Amino acid sequence: MKPVTLYDVADHAGVSYQTVSRVVNQASHVSAKTRQKVEAAMAELNYIPNRVAQQLAGKQTPLIGVATANLALHAPSQIVAAIKSRADQSGASVVIAMVERSGVDACKAAVHNLLSQRVTGLIINYPLDEDDAIAVAAACGTVPVLFLDVSDQSPVNSVIFSHDDGARLGVEHLVQHGHQRIALLAGPHSSVSARLRHAGWHKYLAHYQRQSVVELEGDWSAMSGFTQTMQMLNDGIIPTAMLVANDQMALGAMRAISEFGLRVAADISVIGYDDTEDSSCYIPPLTTIKQDFPTLGQTSVDKLLQLSQRGESLGNQLLPVTLVERKTVLPPNTQSATPQALAESLMQLARQVSRL
Repeated sequence: MKPVTLYDVADHAGVSYQTVSRVVNQASHVSAKTRQKVEAAMAELNYIPNRVAQQLAGKQTPLIGVATANLALHAPSQIVAAIKSRADQSGASVVIAMVERSGVDACKAAVHNLLSQRVTGLIINYPLDEDDAIAVAAACGTVPVLFLDVSDQSPVNSVIFSHDDGARLGVEHLVQHGHQRIALLAGPHSSVSARLRHAGWHKYLAHYQRQSVVELEGDWSAMSGFTQTMQMLNDGIIPTAMLVANDQMALGAMRAISEFGLRVAADISVIGYDDTEDSSCYIPPLTTIKQDFPTLGQTSVDKLLQLSQRGESLGNQLLPVTLVERKTVLPPNTQSATPQALAESLMQLARQVSRL
């Protein structure tokens, strides 16, 4: 079946080819009545403008390429959704390339894929060390590029959340509740964000004269949070609190705590990181460090379009984070003798007995 063309739309609407072209390219000198007639014809014929052809013809509709980490993880998927939403509002289109493997070469391959589609700007949401970020920026040539997962010391244009503030807020919240025995569940060491959060935890634990009782490493997934925490408990290490590098691993940690026969918050407090959309629906609802992904998406698109228009370096912009207090942090050795707590304990005991 032949694709619908501008000529088909013009014939259907009873207007000239040039009029349809002006409507497609959002030119201002078209009457409202004519514009409605053309748009109705486009809808009836299911006409889809060819953005690549428009670019080849010199029409500069912004086309943003996004190279992203695994979209099966909650944070990257929410960030991409926020970028897409803001781009739509700004009259820009978005194409996405997921970095399928680890390492800078895989990131470069995703970038080359996007450049082959003639993107006018790039957003890189993939963890990169300083040298790797510089190499990826060089691979982009003259196409403006913005990074979302690099150190604030990297000499590239970036918009990132403050990992230092996030670590401080988590540690301070546990200290204020009287915790001494704190376990750390970090993300993969290959991730610059994971390393920065981990370093921040150490910095503020030392500031409050505390040391972690154990340090674990997951891969951002809920299952890794479960297996790492269960191994810790089976080894006889029972902290009073855990700092976890993302909400998905926190979910797995909470399951491990419950299956081991302990209570989240009353026996082991848990603080996550990200405040993904479903963290408020965990049982109990998760106390976490909020990274405002809609704000990140909006800011990154605005900054990239600004970078494309002005052609000047923007440097690094730090976005704030906040602590969201819910139900997973209590002082250590909390005795919850409410009827609900007793019922929950009996249910946990029944589940353990049923597995014997």
